[in-house]
Amino acid sequence: MARADSGAIRGGQAVPDLLIAGAGVAGLWLAVKAARAGLSVMLVERGNPGGGASGGFLGALMPHNPERWNAKKDFQFRALVDLEAEITRLEAETGQFCAYRRVGRLLPLTTERARKAALEQVPEARMNWGAGYDFDVNHASDHTRWPDILHTSHGVVRETLSARISPTGLIGALLARLAVMPGIELRFGTAVEDVSPHHRMARLTDGSSVSFGHIALANGVDAFPLIARAAGLPETSLGSAVKGQAALLDAKVDPGLPLVYDDGVYVIAHQNGHVAVGSTSERDFEDAHGTDERLEHVVARARKLCPLIKHAAVIRRWAGLRPRAVGRDPMLGPVPGAPAVLAMAGGFKISFGIAHRMADCLIAGITGIDGPETPQSFSIEWHAAKAARSSTAT
Repeated sequence: MARADSGAIRGGQAVPDLLIAGAGVAGLWLAVKAARAGLSVMLVERGNPGGGASGGFLGALMPHNPERWNAKKDFQFRALVDLEAEITRLEAETGQFCAYRRVGRLLPLTTERARKAALEQVPEARMNWGAGYDFDVNHASDHTRWPDILHTSHGVVRETLSARISPTGLIGALLARLAVMPGIELRFGTAVEDVSPHHRMARLTDGSSVSFGHIALANGVDAFPLIARAAGLPETSLGSAVKGQAALLDAKVDPGLPLVYDDGVYVIAHQNGHVAVGSTSERDFEDAHGTDERLEHVVARARKLCPLIKHAAVIRRWAGLRPRAVGRDPMLGPVPGAPAVLAMAGGFKISFGIAHRMADCLIAGITGIDGPETPQSFSIEWHAAKAARSSTAT
């Protein structure tokens, strides 16, 4: 992609090099990276920054399993490794605290089959993760009641790559950085309603229109129909919303405890001794933002999994919609036939761990500088082919 002329004028108005739809973790990282590269940016957000899928409080930064290594897993691994330096730089630039900590993760093993499978992954982790990160199968956890011994009848996997972060802390730090960077315009309370790729024009919900050099659709679930229309595909073909629910408990635990993950349940100790637990993944729902008995079931499971939080009071509940692309992998890169339209959507559960690296990919494409290679399974073409196969199958 060719870089647009910075500061270009069209119709008497300055044209941003990059128009970004969505001020969640993806859009904010992209805006920061674009400004660092010298691009002018307009960032538009329908509601509050970080108020959509980025508005929860789990903050889990976990890798894929180390076996059957592929480009997607390598992309996420390198993103998790690089994130610590990214956060250190951001905190130094802003004075904000993101509560990042590489605490590792524990995976309880309850059957001999699970233990055998974990042992088979040990050499894969050593080969694919390298010497800097452990992936071991132990007989039990080093932490009393974290998790409960009844959940580790066949031992526990302990790995040291996983980390956690404060989602609100990171969103706040990114906003603070953007507030003092040149060439940034933030427009909250409006959203991209439609995109005319060939005229490089976007219509916003406040009735205004904005010209752009490139546009990046990083607005969560709302990105899917915009990407599909730009690609000439049915609006519902590329992705859908998945509802998630989570809870925050006042547990007063050691913030250095590792993440615990078991059969879809996350238990994550945070800096102030609070513990986040979650989360549901609901394809069918009536109330997109209301919590219900499904969350209470997850909380009950988490209390049994980690008795340290058995009596901790629930102080916050959260529900929201997360973008799930049709191919399940994130959707990243130019739209076929509309190269000025860029997708940055569908991260589902891993956006906080990879958004900075996804941003590097898009900025490299706009400016022509070297950047990370985008996995083929992230491309719009790959997702479109997946959608076509699914449509044929049904």
